[in-house]
Formats: sequence, structure tokens, C-alpha cells
Amino acid sequence: MSANHEELAERANTVNPQIIAEFRANGGKIGTMPGAQFLLLHTRGAKSNQERITPVLYFTDGDRYVLVAAKGGAPTNPDLYYNILAHPDAVTVEVGTEHFPVQATVAGPAERDRIFAAVARQAPNFAEYQKDNPRILPILLLERSTAQ
Repeated sequence: MSANHEELAERANTVNPQIIAEFRANGGKIGTMPGAQFLLLHTRGAKSNQERITPVLYFTDGDRYVLVAAKGGAPTNPDLYYNILAHPDAVTVEVGTEHFPVQATVAGPAERDRIFAAVARQAPNFAEYQKDNPRILPILLLERSTAQ
């Protein structure tokens, strides 16, 4: 991981607890990022099985929540991606003041390309992250579930 990506990871470890607290104190809003839609993603660690809570920018595709596993453009996938692959049925989200289970899947190639194009129109920084990246940024799809 380059120094820039290491700095981003360290910053996330420091800032994420503050963002989570602000999210919960303000009904799902983060004042320092007006207009951006965030959710709190609850996963289980792929190796540790420990609960992880990650604030994530989200988009929508119909009734589904869309996450881009961008990791700030790093050449590797974020931990949340591997956590979801390891435990797709143990994922919940907080959106606004709601907390509910979701079924998580990774979009296939054609669907990924369609959704990524729509996301890139709304948030061009994701197109920049993909531009010179050796990996295809995965699209994670979260659908509200009645299970769990």
C-alpha cells in the first residue's frame, strides 16, 4: 500500500468513530459532508468474526443500496469487501434512524458496469479512482432482508 493509502487507512481509524457518533447523534446526517448519503455498514470480520462498523457513502439502484468498494483508489479491496464475502448473511445497515438486516451480493460484470457508470456521473471521484487502478472496483449491492 502506498504512503497515501496508508495515511487514508490511519485517518479512517481515527475519524470513523467520530463520524459514527455524529451519524447517530444527528439521525443519519453527517454535517461535515452535506448532501452525501452515508450509511453505517455492520459486518463481521472475515478472519476475526468480530463486529465491524464502517461509515460508507452509498447510492441507490431501485430499492437496493449500492456501495463502491473503492478504498480511496487503493490497488487492493477494502476489508469490508472481504467481510461481506465471508459473511454475506451477517450484514446489517443503519440508514437514517433505521437499523435493519440486508442481503449483500457483489454485482456481476454487466450490472457492475451499468451501476458504476451511474455512480461515476453522480460522484466523479470514483471514476478517477478507477482510471489508473489495476483492479476493477467492485460494486456491492445491499437489499433489505426479512431474515436474521
